Amino acid sequence: MDRLQTRPQTDTWVAASWDEYIQTIADPTYEKARGYYYHGHMRIEMLPVGHDHAADDNTISLAINLYCIAQAIPLKVLSNCSYRKVEMRECQPDISCYIGDRAQLIPWGTSIIDLNRFPAPDLVIEVAATTLLDDMGIKRSLYEELGVAEYWIVDVENTQIIAYTLSEQGSYRLQDSQVLPGLSLAVLEEALRRSRTVDQSQVGAWLLIQFQASVNQKK
Repeated sequence: MDRLQTRPQTDTWVAASWDEYIQTIADPTYEKARGYYYHGHMRIEMLPVGHDHAADDNTISLAINLYCIAQAIPLKVLSNCSYRKVEMRECQPDISCYIGDRAQLIPWGTSIIDLNRFPAPDLVIEVAATTLLDDMGIKRSLYEELGVAEYWIVDVENTQIIAYTLSEQGSYRLQDSQVLPGLSLAVLEEALRRSRTVDQSQVGAWLLIQFQASVNQKK
């Protein structure tokens, strides 16, 4: 009997073949779930997205968009997009970005992004309300092997951004973004803190002032 006829445990890593993983995520039960596959293990995330996670997700997306508008940096931001290296790895990060001359690389009509055809995104972000240790550990290794250049973890509880530059040889911590040159992560952390007490439009207005000041300093 197929051992996956019994529904697998969710929100944890479970040993499974690639075919078992594909069979699982094709089940209508998991239509709204997020799937990850790495080193012979799958993770099906069914955790509901609460207010705090959703709000920080939107604040970070807003900040990245405003920064790239202010700096005239080409950008494509994708939410919960699926990336697949067939029979090897899959992920669905909260936020992912293609930046600069790669912003228009993925054609319209693409469903799951095939990493045997297209490069991995420049930036991946996971918003961690309940999954911080997993996001810092296994998922970081997964993104290293997929070829992601930079990885941020938004620690919702502590209004902190834990950022890494990634390579096949490993990763190291960042204070400022490398794929978005000149972007201080401290500014984004302050935006997260402000979002606890004011609405998102006010946070956006504050961010625009910071980013425009940065542009003026370069002139």
